Amino acid sequence: MNFTINDQHWLDKVKRVPSPFSDSRQDETDISLLVIHNISLPPGQFGGPYIEQLFTGLLDPDGHPYFREIHQLRVSAHCLIRRDGEVIQFVPFNARAWHAGVSEFAGREKCNDFSIGIELEGTDTLPYTPAQYDALRRLTRTLLARYPHLSRARITGHEFIAPGRKTDPGLAFDWRHYKTGLSD
Repeated sequence: MNFTINDQHWLDKVKRVPSPFSDSRQDETDISLLVIHNISLPPGQFGGPYIEQLFTGLLDPDGHPYFREIHQLRVSAHCLIRRDGEVIQFVPFNARAWHAGVSEFAGREKCNDFSIGIELEGTDTLPYTPAQYDALRRLTRTLLARYPHLSRARITGHEFIAPGRKTDPGLAFDWRHYKTGLSD
């Protein structure tokens, strides 16, 4: 079963945790790129409230030594897919999430302006779960159906739009497995 997107560009029937780290797109109809990321907090650890806290500006710098380095970051993604396949949405798809940073795709800079960012709870080197691939495929099919400028050819990893700066989703991400069952 695919997801549904309502008129406010939120997914129905998923957890919503609105992030303050987003803003309006210059052109809401210019959604033409899907960027896959990974994140784990603390690095290499899964579960817990830390990703949600980071994306909402509530990460306690004393919660873990690594958090002292990142607690002031102003970052977000449109969605997070947990290890068990749960999808959490932080930013409506018609708004700009702050996930790509300095980036370029097909000669166009500032990918946040025209992309949707999906974070997978994971690392570059540990395999992603079947539940994550299933949820990501279902979410991708829903996005492809809703936003006409998206296509299979316009799905990429953070590592490819910010080479040398980012490495996610990494070698552990199986692109062929993910794209099985997606339509153009």
